[in-house]
Amino acid sequence: MSDLASVQVTVYGYVQGVFFRAYTEQQARKLGLTGYVRNLPVEEVVEVKAEGKRDRLETLISYLRMGPPTAKVTKVVTKWSEYTGSYSGFSIRH
Repeated sequence: MSDLASVQVTVYGYVQGVFFRAYTEQQARKLGLTGYVRNLPVEEVVEVKAEGKRDRLETLISYLRMGPPTAKVTKVVTKWSEYTGSYSGFSIRH
């Protein structure tokens, strides 16, 4: 499937302070996706909003389930929606 979609992914676990955002940005850019990643105010939660081809978004989600070597992901929640074209690239938000 190569249709365009948008996904919001909430990642729980040991995911702050372990280069999770940089890892996510790197993987998303390799996949040609747009959007952003940010830490949420709640400890141990990272939010990812990404857009692009659905199969590439699914690949990104599989990377998020693993995380970088120093992370420990305990739960991943996804919410799919329509593609909006709102993002020009993929970035880390602070």
